[in-house]
Amino acid sequence: MHAPVKIIPSELLLTAYRSGIFPMADSRDDEEIYWVEPRERAVIPLDGLRCSHSLAKAVRQDRFRVTCNADFAGVIAACAAPRPGHPESWISDRIAASYRALHLAGHAHSIECWRDGESGAELVGGLYGVGFDHAFCGESMFSRATDASKVALVWLVALLRHAGYALLDCQFMTEHLASLGAVPVSREGYLAALSEAVAAGPAPSLPEAYASLLGAAGSGVAVGEGVAVGAGAAGAARVPPSSSDGSGASSPGKLILQSLTQTS
Repeated sequence: MHAPVKIIPSELLLTAYRSGIFPMADSRDDEEIYWVEPRERAVIPLDGLRCSHSLAKAVRQDRFRVTCNADFAGVIAACAAPRPGHPESWISDRIAASYRALHLAGHAHSIECWRDGESGAELVGGLYGVGFDHAFCGESMFSRATDASKVALVWLVALLRHAGYALLDCQFMTEHLASLGAVPVSREGYLAALSEAVAAGPAPSLPEAYASLLGAAGSGVAVGEGVAVGAGAAGAARVPPSSSDGSGASSPGKLILQSLTQTS
């Protein structure tokens, strides 16, 4: 029998994030971790997301059903899985187990994109990250369908804006993130922004923002009808169905795009 995976205590993880530090591993099977504090960070300004016409169309048409915290374990497993050109992953078994525990504690959240098929709903994209105070630190994303991870990011930004967050950290700059509006900031600049976000105190969690935006904005369901609360504080928010009954209620995707055009 295998020895149980030794997880990183949730409080230690949160303390690290509030200090601008996060853990990584050298490989999927590596039992050791190391702590990272980049000299330069990538952040997406919450009023600076670049949403192309094609991406906006995918969101507006509800090409995917989008949920929050419905399958956190599935998202982190997909993010850690081998990909073309990237057979290894920094998301080790220990790191994955640690973030699953942090999720159960109510501080790690996921956005999922689903596509319905003959055999049922298939998880085709998503992202996960850590939320605390007025900051959200994105950890990883994956896509098995065109634009799926980008749609998840659009939803994330809309929810964070709605909840009044101040900082969306993306850790390392990539061409993909830059195309979506990410900008580089120095370590000192990031720590200053992080300090302000922490000093602002607790903000609504991602599932709470999901329920509030999709419910209060007139999606055709009352707050709570589209929410299925799971075990512990993590919760699971499922997207309400698109309205096609002529009632005038907007689709979830349209509401998300509308929220991005509103002045925060």
